Amino acid sequence: MIHNKLIKPQSIVVVGGSDDVMKPGGKVLKNLQDGNFKGKLYVVNPKAEYVQGMKAYSSVEDLPETDMAILAIAAQHCLPAIETLIAKKGTRGFIILSAGFSEESHAGAELEKKIVDAINAVGGSLIGPNCIGVLNTHYSGAFTTPIPVFDRQGVDFISGSGATAVFIMESAIPRGLKFNSVYSVGNSAQTGVEEILEYLDETFDANSSRIKLLYVETINKPAKLLKHASSLIRKGCRIAAIKSGGSEAGSRAASSHTGALASSDLAVESLFRKAGIVRCNGREELATMAALFTLPKPAGKRIAIVTHAGGPAVMLTDALSNGGLEIPHIEGPKAQELLTKLFAGSSVANPIDFLATGTAEQLGHIIDACEKDFDNVDAMAVIFGSPGLFPVYDVYDLLHDKMRQCSKPIYPILPSIINVKNEIDHFIARGNVFFPDEVNFGSALSKILQTPDPEPASFDVPAIDVKAIRAVVDKAENGYLSPEDTNVLMDAAGIDRSNARVVYTLDEALAFAQAEGFPQVMKVVGPVHKSDVGGVVLNVMNPDTVAREFERLMKIKDTYAVQMNLMLFGAEVFIGAKREDKFGHMILAGLGGIFIEILKDVNTTLAPLSKAQAYEMIRSLKSYGIIKGARGKEGVNEDILADQITRVSALVMAAPEIFEMDINPLLGNPRYVKAVDARIRIEKDGN
Repeated sequence: MIHNKLIKPQSIVVVGGSDDVMKPGGKVLKNLQDGNFKGKLYVVNPKAEYVQGMKAYSSVEDLPETDMAILAIAAQHCLPAIETLIAKKGTRGFIILSAGFSEESHAGAELEKKIVDAINAVGGSLIGPNCIGVLNTHYSGAFTTPIPVFDRQGVDFISGSGATAVFIMESAIPRGLKFNSVYSVGNSAQTGVEEILEYLDETFDANSSRIKLLYVETINKPAKLLKHASSLIRKGCRIAAIKSGGSEAGSRAASSHTGALASSDLAVESLFRKAGIVRCNGREELATMAALFTLPKPAGKRIAIVTHAGGPAVMLTDALSNGGLEIPHIEGPKAQELLTKLFAGSSVANPIDFLATGTAEQLGHIIDACEKDFDNVDAMAVIFGSPGLFPVYDVYDLLHDKMRQCSKPIYPILPSIINVKNEIDHFIARGNVFFPDEVNFGSALSKILQTPDPEPASFDVPAIDVKAIRAVVDKAENGYLSPEDTNVLMDAAGIDRSNARVVYTLDEALAFAQAEGFPQVMKVVGPVHKSDVGGVVLNVMNPDTVAREFERLMKIKDTYAVQMNLMLFGAEVFIGAKREDKFGHMILAGLGGIFIEILKDVNTTLAPLSKAQAYEMIRSLKSYGIIKGARGKEGVNEDILADQITRVSALVMAAPEIFEMDINPLLGNPRYVKAVDARIRIEKDGN
């Protein structure tokens, strides 16, 4: 738990404070004095008697007891100052603005560790080093600007980058956003994004902010992030995040379809979706998302676009439609009645265009109709700018009132940030946010409605035979399991499969075919990508073909046996798993067979997963229509497929040594979903 002396200190010292407000020590002292800090403020500077009008102490030894210290001194001087503050001044909260630690050298990393050890020994808390500081409703402990307007219900913002935190605030503040806290964690030597999120979760109450923004460059503790982000969202919070550094330079060799599709960035994507975090790609999008979070979420995906300008309405229509939202057609007697209240040439079909000459009164009629008369509308996006010919205070005042009166959300898109700057400032001053760009708004709203709710804190998992699974895994060497051991794991996990047999001789092949019947499927055992080497034969109808193909298949390079099974029929689907460092296992599902390589239409999540999340993985596939059944072709039994996905999750939880797992394909129809080929690769730590 983060120490309360870091969050709500009654006294603060700036070690290294100066009169030069162009330097961190001077600027942070100025921000503290200009801000809302009500406690005792001290400054240490051995070269000055007074600093910014305050009596300066020559060393930390001379200070009275102090709850928190902000250090803006050279890295090599930080440890002795902290040791004195801990031992003699009762200091338990620390912010180190200085650089020169683990981000710079091995010696810096060792110094950083000594500082963390000293603070940990007394249960204190450290932000930094190499950060811009902390801002909250109690104090402005940062050396940067802008300083936002503070509000208990404002945004909680945690950033792994100080400069990026500044730039994001510069994007957010002009939209009308207020802040409850800003944490720049720098090197995260003791306290990182995950620990701040944990603190916000564990101290959450009725007065806490419901909006959290994250900028993350490295996720060091995925399980902690998942636990506390999903907990906060279940408590009513909304979280959006940027995770940068997701691209991979170059390509890496992969030995399976799962390995080729899975990546560390997919693990991040999976974690965010599992937690219910809305992922953003840039600063503008994050600021737009935060503004949206201050407004109600629509009950559905049907949006009325209200505009006095045609072009922005067309672009917004495209953005919403491309994001899976609906722009419903509006017609009927109520629509005709609304049309009589507008100028000639107006349209109410949706977008509702009331022309450049439209008035505030007409906008009120439109909003009232969308609120009361049009049942196929869940929310309104109102675009209203100005050519600069006349003021539009009356329009924005009407929007202010209607946003508070209507049960359906109203989203104000105000593009004229120069022509009617004064009116927008007036609108913001009354406690509103706005969106300057309709396309950014449309894309952000679409992402919010596409992001699933977090999984429940607990859920039932399928029963599996853990003893049988461990018996195989414990004796296994690193590498791919034999087909026989793979089948044992599949059966122990309850993953339905075809009755396959690995045969090593022609006599065994003929005997199996005779016992099981025809048609048969024959596949090489050994090569990874069987189809690429001509190692798969379908519709083997008689013993002569068995004999001929067995001889051919055994001659393929790396083949040491042939797997045979009765041919099944259905759509090809795929389930896989991949262990990702720190994140655990990713579970993948999508269309199988060759389609996995061509379409790459695969959804991912992190194990363990619930049955509900398995259904969400299936139903959010672009190819879901094939699984449902299309053009007279049978679909796949979703209940069985979802159960199989959860069983793969349960299997890798019981056997974390599984590094990669491919079940490709499973053949599915309304009656069964059966695995016809599977590969499992074991990688044990230390081997």
